[in-house]
Amino acid sequence: MDEDVKTFVDECEKDSISEFKRVDDICEANSRKVLEAFHKANISEACFGGTTGYGYNDLGREKIEEVYKEIFKSEDSLVRTQFISGTHALTVTLFGLLRPGDILLSISGKPYDTLDEVIGIVDNSSSLKSFGIKYSEIDLIDDDFDYASIGDYLKGNKVKVIEIQRSKGYSTRKSISIEKLEKIISYIKEIDQEVIIMIDNCYCEFVSYKEPIEIGADIVVGSLIKNLGGGIASNGAYVVGRKDLIKLVSERLTVPGEGKEVGPTLGVNKSILQGLFMAPSVVNASLKTAILTSRAMEKLGYMVEPKYNDERVDIVQNIIFNNENNLVTFTRGIQASSPIDSNALVEPWDMPGYSDKVVMASGSFTQGSSIELSCDGPIRPPYIAYMQGSLTYHYGKLALINTLKKLKKDKI
Repeated sequence: MDEDVKTFVDECEKDSISEFKRVDDICEANSRKVLEAFHKANISEACFGGTTGYGYNDLGREKIEEVYKEIFKSEDSLVRTQFISGTHALTVTLFGLLRPGDILLSISGKPYDTLDEVIGIVDNSSSLKSFGIKYSEIDLIDDDFDYASIGDYLKGNKVKVIEIQRSKGYSTRKSISIEKLEKIISYIKEIDQEVIIMIDNCYCEFVSYKEPIEIGADIVVGSLIKNLGGGIASNGAYVVGRKDLIKLVSERLTVPGEGKEVGPTLGVNKSILQGLFMAPSVVNASLKTAILTSRAMEKLGYMVEPKYNDERVDIVQNIIFNNENNLVTFTRGIQASSPIDSNALVEPWDMPGYSDKVVMASGSFTQGSSIELSCDGPIRPPYIAYMQGSLTYHYGKLALINTLKKLKKDKI
């Protein structure tokens, strides 16, 4: 049985060679981008030191933000361990940019579940809604932007911030490519030059040749326990974009009048820099793991998105099981193949910020890290597993083999 599964996966690997070459080319380009940014910022061993207390004059922190600014081609950046997650960074950014009476418009449908109470979609006395900030959303049509509805809304309302979530979250839509993003940004700016276009870039960094600032976005947000942390950064997030906007966000994170000048790094500068240096390769490993999984699961008769030979926009791979038992079994297989807590039997449970029970496999070195191999999904039809990450391709391949053995044993 075991050899049959391995032979099957090896065959799927051979099917994927041309797709592997495509993501290798992107990895090389992004590796060059990172290395050149390190050189331009003159990163030295002195940058590894950290500060305590207020964090004044933190050389490493300043150099890290210089590197991020260069990589993203932005005017400024904010890279801080004081952000506890990507959701926290998005929240701070929204509260930094919006004021009572302003309008926030999402044009990629409803954002990720953890923002429901931030926005006020679900009542919370600390939400944007509770501060008098209005919210509207426009769904995608056939996995692309609804240009007519967006145009009509912008012409009839003075929108302060447009939020676009590139990755699919827990929806069934496709993630949003750089090409589609560039087209909609150009369209929006023709209507209103003043509107702030904010991109949730989580799971998408280094998957493509370009990043959103390069094609006209005003501000971009992401997490360091996803792509750009490279599996080494233990927490944190980044915000990059226009200098005036970064100032507003930094003063919401820390203190008005102090902004970026404060924030101790407490000895983590080396791990942030080293994680960023490794990030193109780790993203590459995650993409290859996703490609292989997609090919294998499709050949076994499951619906997958994206397919193994589709363009990749993020590191997330969907497997659609159409029943709860199959979803849970697959997730348990990923957990059992993890380096940490492999003996844990995952169960669906209520999680803060989610409206449905969630089943989650995350046997990771960093709690909640989704650049490490992980898998999760809400317990609701059509029972989709959202798999992402893998620090190396070979560990990802081994996890797939072990999970398929479990599926075969359970005759699913």
